[in-house]
Amino acid sequence: QVQLVETGGGLVQAGGSLRLSCAASGITFSNYAMNWYRQAPGRQRELVAAIDRAGSTNYADFVKGRFTVSRDNAKNTVYLEMNSLKPEDTAVYYCNARLRTWAYWGQGTQVTVSS
Repeated sequence: QVQLVETGGGLVQAGGSLRLSCAASGITFSNYAMNWYRQAPGRQRELVAAIDRAGSTNYADFVKGRFTVSRDNAKNTVYLEMNSLKPEDTAVYYCNARLRTWAYWGQGTQVTVSS
């Protein structure tokens, strides 16, 4: 059974930082590209950051320079370090694991940034 469990969300003031973690089980983690998405109320889910099997990263323009994605294959965990948070970063953040046609999602963790 595949599980992706996100932790680390919460309430933070604008300008603050949070670190999200996503622990995976039931998959060979190192084979999967790992992605972070977010979904704000009334908006579509959008890709925030991605890290492939080799550790190459990509970011949405709206988080470049503020967020950093990393992975620890020994711990089957992917991280999202979020700095200089803005109120518009408020959303539910989801972890996604992808390998060819297989894709798995976590349950999400709420991030709320107050102004």
